[in-house]
Amino acid sequence: MSTTNETKNILGLHLPTDPRWVNLAELSLEYILTDHAYCEQKAATSCISLIQRYSELEKLVTDLAPIVTEEWGHFRLVLAELQKRNLKLGKQRKDEYVNQLQVFQKKDGSPEQRLLDKLLIFALIEARSCERFKRLSEGLDDEYLRNFYRRFMESEAGHYHLFIELAETYVDKAIVRKRWQEWLVYEAELINKLEVRGDRMH
Repeated sequence: MSTTNETKNILGLHLPTDPRWVNLAELSLEYILTDHAYCEQKAATSCISLIQRYSELEKLVTDLAPIVTEEWGHFRLVLAELQKRNLKLGKQRKDEYVNQLQVFQKKDGSPEQRLLDKLLIFALIEARSCERFKRLSEGLDDEYLRNFYRRFMESEAGHYHLFIELAETYVDKAIVRKRWQEWLVYEAELINKLEVRGDRMH
């Protein structure tokens, strides 16, 4: 499957989402909204963890503090959408996509390398989420939900850029770009291997 110029320019992702995913997601609306809600919740708590772990990095703390509020606000929006449609927030499920990304993280490198990978994995998750939201905003039959996901898409694109910017604040830009390309290659291979499931955001 070829990568569109738009996806490549905005997000750098090497492999677009399989078009079948949107159709499957529409058939599993309660599940996809539930998974989306937990993704937003995890994004908020992950930013809190970064702030706690790297409290000495002033720019990181300052920039991520409002993201915590925003992501939690997104969780509440998705929860409200579930309730409006008389759907239930189900149980949180294992996120195979994120778990497989974490396998690629450098856990025994220098503190700088570990920080870089933490920031890049967040950038990648935000980029893929943004791409998925774009698919939903264009492919769902429900016009309200198309607009709902367009707003999320615009927000996630900003988050993706923020994590890249933070990485370049604390690590040499050439190193960031080289490692980012390695992440993009790995992520494309992962997407290609994972089953296309409509009950998962990733």
